[in-house]
Amino acid sequence: MEKDNAYNLKDFTKKAWIAGGILAFILILLLLFKATFNVLLLILAGTLIAVFFRGFSGLIKRKTKWKTGTSLIISVTISLLFLILIFWLMGSKLATQVTQFNESFPTTIENAKQQLNKTEIGKQVVQKLSSEKTHKKLTSVAQTFFKTSFGVLGDIYVILFIGLFFTVSPGVYKKGLVKLVPAAGKHTAEDILEKMAGNLEKWLKGKLFAMLVVFVLTATGLLIIGVPMWLVLALIAGILNFIPNFGPLIALIPAVLVALLQGPSTAAWVAGLYIFVQIAESNFITPMVQQKLINIPPALIIIAQLMIAPLSGGWGLVVATPLMILIIVLVQELYIKKQQA
Repeated sequence: MEKDNAYNLKDFTKKAWIAGGILAFILILLLLFKATFNVLLLILAGTLIAVFFRGFSGLIKRKTKWKTGTSLIISVTISLLFLILIFWLMGSKLATQVTQFNESFPTTIENAKQQLNKTEIGKQVVQKLSSEKTHKKLTSVAQTFFKTSFGVLGDIYVILFIGLFFTVSPGVYKKGLVKLVPAAGKHTAEDILEKMAGNLEKWLKGKLFAMLVVFVLTATGLLIIGVPMWLVLALIAGILNFIPNFGPLIALIPAVLVALLQGPSTAAWVAGLYIFVQIAESNFITPMVQQKLINIPPALIIIAQLMIAPLSGGWGLVVATPLMILIIVLVQELYIKKQQA
């Protein structure tokens, strides 16, 4: 009897050590995943850059019949020159407006407070916005949003060079990933990688088209309203439209602040314009594009953003949709198809 009890205790101790080891291993993996999650998102962002460069070079090659290498060089050069032009345009326009903005903004805010204080609801809004608790919340949100791995400029540098390396020799990295898979699954892995790249390219085409439409609509509306810096604000709206759901809200802030320099009524018109453009983009433009290219349930995008943003800040919002595309492909290829077979 004593021998049985000793054996059971020894067996229980062994199982407890095994369970503890497994739990510790899982915790270590989770900690490593959390520590490297931002880096994985940067790699995904670099992959999107490569998908864009390769897609653009493919278009050039089809239209001109040039060689792949020549088309790649031209696509990268044109894209970088276009980015430099945008930043130069935005920088020069912003530089001329910053002084005026700094001089006029305090007066504008004070006038807005006086208008709000004329009503009970307005007084509550002013008190809420002026409270120390609100300031702490806004600071916390801003710190989370701008949380990066190497600083904003460092992250952009990493993304750009990852994109360039993936653009020049995608086959090398694809073969490297496939080699990690057992022999029986290599063909499936190649198919999955091809479908991931194809779906990312389709989504990117649709997103770029929607960004262009948002830019045109916003620029036209701001020009009609007579808002200063209308071109810069429209560029910001178009670029931030890359971020679903939250991008348009972020783009609205500088537009309303600039419009406040001309008065509350102008700011109200600008807010109405942005709401109209967002409704048009969400309910007409994006669904029309998705029907022809790729369809992603909107709820999944919001869920992905809410889950990833607390871990990685702004980059999580930026790449949540492409990350969801990759997950959908994996689920379809590794689970749903096997269930249907």
